[in-house]
Amino acid sequence: MDCEPMPEVHQPLPAALATDRIARICAERGVKFTPLRRIAFEVLLEFNGPVGAYGLIRALKRRHGKRVAPPTAYRALEFLQEQGFVIRIERRNAFLPSADPEAPGSGAFFLCNRCGATAETEVSQLEAELIRRSQAIGFQIGRRVVELQGTCADCLRTAMEDEGQDRAVKDGRG
Repeated sequence: MDCEPMPEVHQPLPAALATDRIARICAERGVKFTPLRRIAFEVLLEFNGPVGAYGLIRALKRRHGKRVAPPTAYRALEFLQEQGFVIRIERRNAFLPSADPEAPGSGAFFLCNRCGATAETEVSQLEAELIRRSQAIGFQIGRRVVELQGTCADCLRTAMEDEGQDRAVKDGRG
């Protein structure tokens, strides 16, 4: 299906600025932003949407010039995820850069079942309400994942156009 990607609510920073920002945050936190972690993050920035670990491994090989073993790539992804720099899309077992690495976990994802488009949106009011309700019942939230599956506007439009053409053919107008 040839659908345009859903518009993103956030505008990602240019790769160089985003990478510099991550390096600064790592320095402030006292964690190492190793060359492989940097390259993995830069490669994720180059994709136009979520990418699986093996897609990342192939891209790392092209960029790094040598094969990167899966455990090594997974460790880089794990670090980036733990620091809030990348987000894992559970449904697709794929990763993408965080819209705001200094406020990780504050987004929700719209996932198109037809074309695979992904859009992130900020949901701080929903998050605050979930925290309030969890506290009211004595529940401690360990991890929060908000992924909404459905159909993007472009795919809906395409489906409606296809339906209109089918109806026209059925009625003898097409």
